[in-house]
Parts: sequence; C-alpha cells; structure tokens
Amino acid sequence: MSEQFFSDSYVEETRLGFLFLRSHTWQHHVLRVATNDLRSLFTEQPPHHPVILDAGCGQGKSFQYLHKVFNPAQILGVDADPLSLKLSAEEAQRRRLNVELIGSDCAALTLADASVDMVFCHQTFHHLVEQEKALAEFYRVLKPGGYLLFAESTEAYIDTWVIRWFFRHPMHVQKSAAQYLDMLRTEGFQFVAQNVSYPYLWWSRARDFGVLERLKLVKPKPFGEREETLVNVVARKPPQASLEGDTP
Repeated sequence: MSEQFFSDSYVEETRLGFLFLRSHTWQHHVLRVATNDLRSLFTEQPPHHPVILDAGCGQGKSFQYLHKVFNPAQILGVDADPLSLKLSAEEAQRRRLNVELIGSDCAALTLADASVDMVFCHQTFHHLVEQEKALAEFYRVLKPGGYLLFAESTEAYIDTWVIRWFFRHPMHVQKSAAQYLDMLRTEGFQFVAQNVSYPYLWWSRARDFGVLERLKLVKPKPFGEREETLVNVVARKPPQASLEGDTP
C-alpha cells in the first residue's frame, strides 16, 4: 500500500478493502449498477460528449462504465492515493480511454473554475473528512448547468460491524441520506424527487447482506419504514450560476 498521499486527511483503506475494489463484485454489482441508475435519474438529456471528473477514481474501474453510458470527450480522474492512480493509468491504457489523472485532495482541486460538465462522485464522499470543502470544490469546477452524479452509502450501512471490521472510514463524518441531500441543497445544487433514488441492493443490507431475507426468515422493510443505506442523486448546478466566484 502507498505511504505518501496527496491529502493530509486521507484515511487509508485496509488491504482487504483495496483488493475488494478490484473485484468482479465491485465492478459488476456496484459500479455498473450505480452508473446505470444515475443515468436513469436525469430528467433531461445529459451533456453531449462531456468532460467528466471522476472524484475519487480509485483504481479506474469506473472508467469503462462512464465511457459506455455517457460517451465523454475526456475523463479526469482525481485521487489522493498514488498507488490507485498508477492502477488507474494502467486501466485507462488497457481500455484505450482518454483519461487525465490528477493527484489531489477532493477538498482542494487544481482544476479551473467551470471546467467540467459532470462530476461523478461514487462511494467517495464517505471517505472524505473535509466534506463541505469537497462539495464546494465540485460546485466550483462544474460549468453552470453542469451535473453532480452523487452515489453514496449512508451511516446506517457504514456503521455496521461487518463494514467496520473489514474496511476503514472516518466515522465522525458519516451521514444519513437526508443529511447528504441537505448538504447538496445548502451548497446550491438543484434537484427534485425524480432525480433521487434509494437503492436497496443485497450488498447494502445492513448487518447480513440480505441473507435472512433470501432465506425468508425476515421480511424486508418497505420504503419509508427502513433507514436507507444508499442514496443516488443527479444534482445540477444552476444554469445561471455566476462564473465569477461561483458561490451559491
């Protein structure tokens, strides 16, 4: 694992967690599903051939799905871990994709104001300590009318024994689905109910990955009666947002 990071607040993943992010389960059942779900949440056509910032790109396994679903002109991959960036470069080369990689903290991006069409933040935000600063940076680098594709696990999932046993997260910044949505609105992002989903996938079931439900030993709680473990949002920076300062 790497020892020098591009962020003083970076919380290094466990060795098992790092290996899991290379697995078929992660790619097929998590990344692919989330990217397709985010595409379905658009209420208008997404930008044509967008420049996409993959915030917390990890080992680059998202690149193939972003390319397939959004056909970007370019992908910018940002991560605080040099080893992840090395593996991302190999992934981009293997798939012959146009990807520029940047070593950076998401809370202090080196990109220019209003320089990207979309920010893809998938299962990254709960790893970030300076979440408010990171969200402000996403808002800043997006063009007016650009989109934040936000897909997150909530505190109800992260703060379970199985996740805490095998993975490493900054626990003091974990939030509920409602709290994440409030953060987006406070920053100035706009979205309606049709732009939000609460996937209840087998791997996100708190405590047992849905095993007891599959064995019909317990009944799944319906929407509205359970504490959500996942939230996906397509949130838009207002088209009229000022290019000078870009504060909401």
